[in-house]
Amino acid sequence: MVFSSIEFVFYFLPAFLLVYFAVPQTYRNAVLFGASLLFYFYGVKDQPFYMVLIVLSILVNFFVAKRMSHSHWTRNRRRWLKLGLFYNLGWLFVFKYLDFLSENINAVSRLLGGGELLPYMNLVLPIGISFYTFQISSYLIDVFRKQIKAEQSVLTLGTYLVMFPQLIAGPIVLYSSVQKELHKRRHSFSRFENGMREFTIGLGLKVLIANQVGNLWSQVNAIGYESISTPLAWLGLFAYSLQIYFDFYGYSLMAKGLGWMMGFRFPDNFNNPYLSVSMTDFWRRWHMTLGSWFREYVYIPLGGNRRHLARNLFVVWMLTGLWHGASWNFVLWGFLIFVLIFLEKKKLGAVLETYRPLGHLYMLFVIPLSWLLFAVTDLRQIGLYLQRLFPFFSGSTVPIFAQDYIKYGRMYLLSLLAGLLCCTGWPRKCYQRYKYHFLTAVALLAIFWGCVYCMYLGLDDPFLYFRF
Repeated sequence: MVFSSIEFVFYFLPAFLLVYFAVPQTYRNAVLFGASLLFYFYGVKDQPFYMVLIVLSILVNFFVAKRMSHSHWTRNRRRWLKLGLFYNLGWLFVFKYLDFLSENINAVSRLLGGGELLPYMNLVLPIGISFYTFQISSYLIDVFRKQIKAEQSVLTLGTYLVMFPQLIAGPIVLYSSVQKELHKRRHSFSRFENGMREFTIGLGLKVLIANQVGNLWSQVNAIGYESISTPLAWLGLFAYSLQIYFDFYGYSLMAKGLGWMMGFRFPDNFNNPYLSVSMTDFWRRWHMTLGSWFREYVYIPLGGNRRHLARNLFVVWMLTGLWHGASWNFVLWGFLIFVLIFLEKKKLGAVLETYRPLGHLYMLFVIPLSWLLFAVTDLRQIGLYLQRLFPFFSGSTVPIFAQDYIKYGRMYLLSLLAGLLCCTGWPRKCYQRYKYHFLTAVALLAIFWGCVYCMYLGLDDPFLYFRF
């Protein structure tokens, strides 16, 4: 079940809110916990063990944190922390990286003339495991550091980990940021209304922009990279850049809106990233909760900017690449971001900040090129696409329909223009200024029912970040 679906909008969410607000506040965590497990079960019903896995994550981490809190010896606390992290990251490794490791070990073995050394498990990745693993691991680390106290209620900890608005694709919410609200939260009509507004805006970004421009990228893939012209190659890559942004930004806004409805304040996950002038600036604005997680729990403990800058950046971006997927294209993507950010931290960044038009032009090309490594998993296909983007490197004689970009540009012109406009942040500023104007309410209603119509037609594509 996805947020942009008839089932969620007209069945699950209204039924949940009715029960949630009907019970006294004392029991609302229990309602949220139960509804979240039901929501998760809907997505993993064909793999029921994944339900057991997430419940075990709650119980094991609750027990480990309690043991850490009761121990006064740092060495014992560290042992419990290592045990908890080994458990959390171990499951993530098994489901996400074991086959990748086996594939590469077997490939090396075949090159050396041997056979396959390791079997393939072919495990289906549990929905949201990358997100909830990072959340619960941050909880253990913060308890170890004595920045927070261990939660005394397993129900409360379970509610934190599995609450459905951010369970599947974030944002990554630290326990410390919602600790007070888990125990006591305020509800009001204005908060609920703001939540509905944010949810509607996010729904519109997902259904009316991301899904539409995503169709252009899908058609480019269907045509085949060897048969597209250079302008269409660039147009398709710009379309994917818009799709992944509004897909994830839309989800984050819907999650934030649902949180407001229930009395939670979730952190912002995006801040107009396509207005950045450098890759460093971009990653301060894109998926901000993931960036802050790596900064707080990996980059700073390694030494941050103080020592071994290149090593620290390399480790963070290799891990960031692998977090997104167990494939060499993600490793290559992480390495590219590392190189760019390292160069920017030397001298390039200062130049781009000083001459901001140059910075925007630089990012106009760098952002789509980085997303190419993200979108295409086959390295040979990446090479072929690069030949289409830069035809002076290509010796291909495959006939190409030279006017294909005009055909598809006309088909998706309105969606592309809407996406570009929303990238500027101007629509958001107008919304904040005229938030309570009558015409704004009419516009939101039009967006909502336009989304409903598209969902009714079956245009409720899964969120891209579900696969991470």
